[in-house]
Amino acid sequence: MRRPLALAAALLVAGGCAAVENRIVFFPHPYPIGDWTPDPRVEDVWIDSPDGARLHGWLATPDGDPRAVVLFCHGNGRNVTTRRHVLELYRDRMNATVLVFDYRGYGKSTGRPTEAGVLLDARAARRWLAARTGVPEGDVVIAGHSLGGGVAVDLAAGDGARALVLEGTFTNLPDVADHHVPLIPMRPLMLAELNSLRKIPNYRGPLLQVHGDADRIVPYELGRRLFVAGNEPKEFVTVPNGNHNDLYTPAFVAALDRFLAALPRPAATGPAPEK
Repeated sequence: MRRPLALAAALLVAGGCAAVENRIVFFPHPYPIGDWTPDPRVEDVWIDSPDGARLHGWLATPDGDPRAVVLFCHGNGRNVTTRRHVLELYRDRMNATVLVFDYRGYGKSTGRPTEAGVLLDARAARRWLAARTGVPEGDVVIAGHSLGGGVAVDLAAGDGARALVLEGTFTNLPDVADHHVPLIPMRPLMLAELNSLRKIPNYRGPLLQVHGDADRIVPYELGRRLFVAGNEPKEFVTVPNGNHNDLYTPAFVAALDRFLAALPRPAATGPAPEK
């Protein structure tokens, strides 16, 4: 999550409408912004969202039998070109198949982002990934960073998941706004919520959460509150002096490796048969 929230608050107070709020919450970089240099080990994929948006993503598959299938939901800024490190982490170090996709309006994906829209996009992406890899949707590991953590919680709480991995995420969007703009009553002005605090008790499965204790975008305390609300089994990794994007430390990578290794293997991880 990024964007000067004090300025955003002023815009919201002045505009007072959903269109203004969406420009505050979402900060997409449409194509051609970013490094779109082809990677021979990454596949371009296209996914149809139910309401007509066409989503673009990158799929990375390890050599041999993957131990997990992962859907990664990125934060509110930029596009998939800044998530190459995520593909490398899961494919090369975690031996997992991973899909990183762009919400509507990001990268090459069509449309404009809204809270309802990005949640719809994530469901479409998981449905596509499950069909492509031949696993049930409930056997997909859901991971999300920042705003993507709110998207991931919504998916896992609503429909289940093999496991949930949350990076630098929050209780809900109004809590983040209140932290950054304490002198303006933001909560009554905001329509978008991504209320993970309310939803996460409905998720019953393994949870791994990581947060930097010096996060200047999403306060560490919000991450801890969300973690407390979740069910066991769960593990929280604190990154000492870590800011919002300083999370992939050796300690977290090791914890993620242990976390995935402890999951029961799904029934199948190969491609679905051609129809």
